[in-house]
Amino acid sequence: MTVEAGAGEEMIESDQRGLSSDEAAVRLGRDGPNVLPGRPPTPLWRRVLSQLRDPLIVVLLAAAALTIATGDWTDTAVILLVIVVNTSVGVWQEIRADRAITALSELTAPAARVIRDGEQGLIPAADVVVGDLLVLAEGDIVPADARVVEAATLLLDESSLTGESVPVGKETGADESLWAGTVVVKGRGRAHVTAVGAASATGRIAGMMDRGGGLTPLQRRLVGIGRMLAGVTVVLCAVVLAFGLVRGQPVELMVVTAISLVVAAVPESLPAVVTLSLALGARRMAARHALVRRLPAVETLGSVTVLATDKTGTLTEGRMVARRLWTPAAEATVTGSGYAPLGEVRQALRRPDSDAGRPVPDPAASGRPVPRSSVSGGPASGSQVPGDSMTDLLSAAVLCNDARLVPPQDPDGEWEALGDPTEAALLAAAAKRGLDREELNARLPRVAERPFDSERKRMSTVHRLPGGRVRVICKGAPESLLCPSVLADDPGLLAEAATRAGELAREGFRVLAVAWADRERPGDEPEQDLHLLGLVAILDPPRTAAAGTIAACRRAGIRPILITGDHPGTAAAVAAELGILDAGDGRSECRALDGADLDDGEVGRVAVFARATPEHKLRIVQALREEGQIVAMTGDGVNDGPALRRADIGVAMGRRGTEVARQAADLVLADDALGTVVAAVEEGRRVYANIRRFLIYALSGGAAEIAVMLVGPFLGLPLPLLPAQILWINLLTHGLPGVALGGEPARPGDMSSPPRPPGQSILGAGLWLRVIRIAVVVGAVTLGVAVWAHHAGRPWQSMAFFTLGATQLGVALGSRSRLRTRANPLLPVAIASALALQVAGLYLPALRDLLGTRPLTGLELAVVIALSGLGYAAVRLDRLLHPGRAAGDRAGRPAVSARSPEPGPEEDTVRS
Repeated sequence: MTVEAGAGEEMIESDQRGLSSDEAAVRLGRDGPNVLPGRPPTPLWRRVLSQLRDPLIVVLLAAAALTIATGDWTDTAVILLVIVVNTSVGVWQEIRADRAITALSELTAPAARVIRDGEQGLIPAADVVVGDLLVLAEGDIVPADARVVEAATLLLDESSLTGESVPVGKETGADESLWAGTVVVKGRGRAHVTAVGAASATGRIAGMMDRGGGLTPLQRRLVGIGRMLAGVTVVLCAVVLAFGLVRGQPVELMVVTAISLVVAAVPESLPAVVTLSLALGARRMAARHALVRRLPAVETLGSVTVLATDKTGTLTEGRMVARRLWTPAAEATVTGSGYAPLGEVRQALRRPDSDAGRPVPDPAASGRPVPRSSVSGGPASGSQVPGDSMTDLLSAAVLCNDARLVPPQDPDGEWEALGDPTEAALLAAAAKRGLDREELNARLPRVAERPFDSERKRMSTVHRLPGGRVRVICKGAPESLLCPSVLADDPGLLAEAATRAGELAREGFRVLAVAWADRERPGDEPEQDLHLLGLVAILDPPRTAAAGTIAACRRAGIRPILITGDHPGTAAAVAAELGILDAGDGRSECRALDGADLDDGEVGRVAVFARATPEHKLRIVQALREEGQIVAMTGDGVNDGPALRRADIGVAMGRRGTEVARQAADLVLADDALGTVVAAVEEGRRVYANIRRFLIYALSGGAAEIAVMLVGPFLGLPLPLLPAQILWINLLTHGLPGVALGGEPARPGDMSSPPRPPGQSILGAGLWLRVIRIAVVVGAVTLGVAVWAHHAGRPWQSMAFFTLGATQLGVALGSRSRLRTRANPLLPVAIASALALQVAGLYLPALRDLLGTRPLTGLELAVVIALSGLGYAAVRLDRLLHPGRAAGDRAGRPAVSARSPEPGPEEDTVRS
């Protein structure tokens, strides 16, 4: 048998005996294993080098070089320790994430059934080669691209590749292709492998995911502030050096002093603060079953302005559920979720005297048997009692059905489906009506069938009735069933049913029509002269928490958009139900991309993209990024991989997600809970707020130290602080207290404000003014104490030394997000420890000799401690006087969607 190869493929020649083992070995050696192209393992040294090249670490290395230049080996050791800790945490997080991803990869199919040397056997999927003859059955994952050579009711779930939620039928004789990673949900078949590994459709999509490493929004902001600080500190260093030389100070002393001020101005604890904040965020996310693959991804989520999400398996459950029933006598809705037989059929009669909205009586629950007249009697008619029409409809759907429902294996498990998900949805709906599949099949055994095929778009079965008669049942697409050549009903009824089917389809349902007829024998054409039972509307329902997740995104000022390969009607219906679209004008914002080119200019105006290919998804994400948006992309399929890689942050589903999606993502949701994304956004905003909080503290302290050194000589203070004293203050204030600020909890209301503008500086929204105001207070208090002590003949330099350090610690305490919280106990402990060391610098002989200080009297110590409290007061007062600035100026912020709830009042926080 010869199978013609596609473009770029070799001719594949094999017969029903399959390849020989020798030929398979030759092809395996030539083409390589059937695995997706992966990056080689990253050596440890490269991971370390990558961490050291981080913009944050570059700032820290510069600070270390300056402390080495001053000869202060203690400060050098502390900075190097911070570098080691930061690098170790980053490398450990990467290795841990890679190991977890490897464990998740084991969820994919590890083996394949092939025929070789005329015998069927099970081999590792990686050993499948071009030309192998695959044997496929229900539940199998197709290990490679292949062409069908034999099919019996073969139905595949291709949603991971195409985004279509409805299974696709495959037939023998047609040019039918199977794709690697798709799942057989019904039937059986054989297929010749046409492409493996990187040459498969999945491999080609994986190849689209290459992208150069880019900086995260936080890293870009920190690079900018690093350059700015470097320029400012060099200028100030030169000014201090020049002033000192003009005043006749020794050259060596002034050079050391100037370099010390540079060290003071550079917030060398910033990388440690960032790393601690990100690591704490990653740990919190892990507790919520979210795996962070790269630490900066935690903060990036806090910057997100657009959440682009897939539909099938992400916003929806990824399983079919019957929701509406229609018969000539009545309509009904079906409650419940998944395949569990839990729920009820709620019927609304179309007759004026009906009891509309009442639940249909459940025979199983009441203990009454199912009326035999409706199960084994004649076809339904208009004279039936209310409720029998629904029983007849669901009974027929169960009999003309090849799926099975499997109960959970443990108390916390879920019901699963074997076979076509659409047929499984029919079984679940019938079970909610009290119908038992085994009982019906035993009472009306199947004696013949005509399987579903894509040309007829219907399936028929024949069942034996008592007395030797037979019942023919047919189900299929309305357009193939609601026609005179199949049904013998009144044309008016057919028109009414067709109209209702069209309405349900426009609402996003997949509609099935069901008909039956009792006969003496099947006849040559059983699919004729049937009688319509009714319609069943089925859909892949939204996840229970999806609507809440979308609403939370809107409250946070994040614009949600839906990108799916599914039908436009289905996409619009799901989007409207979840709040992505307004129910009234949802269609106007839903764009179908059926082979059409994508206009990048319309991306900002469209909320739903249907019939999107992997290339479309990639272009949509890229267009959004070019608009200046920070894009988070969620998905689970192979077709989502390129977009996940291109987005600022990719979020993949861990359970249902494919290997391609997991490898492309920055964040993997191990429990597939989309709500975790909202929690991650809040965590990212907390991280960013803490970084800004630390910058206020560190930069105001550095600016105050420089101000003291610049202004002091004009006030009669020859050299306000010695180099060793500056470095000691810097070590205490930027050490543990600075790092502890990174653990501050989020404030209530953080998720009620829009995200910060993507182009905003980390010191934007009035942060610079706040730094200057606090620095003026700290510097003025220090200089005031020094001038008073100098005129009073007291140890003014030691008093200035203590006041400057203690006042900065007061600023740290006042910077807390919530003063009375116990969520970050490290901060008050760190402040108390630093204050104790500052006191020790005055009274311990060894430290006095190192720092050049003198002990203070009780009165002098009481004065400087009391005045140091002005640092705490300055921060709290600044929040009261400038609340808008403290919370982040709204000017220039992206507007919240008109459909979003308005943000709450400004919070008392330093979040941008």
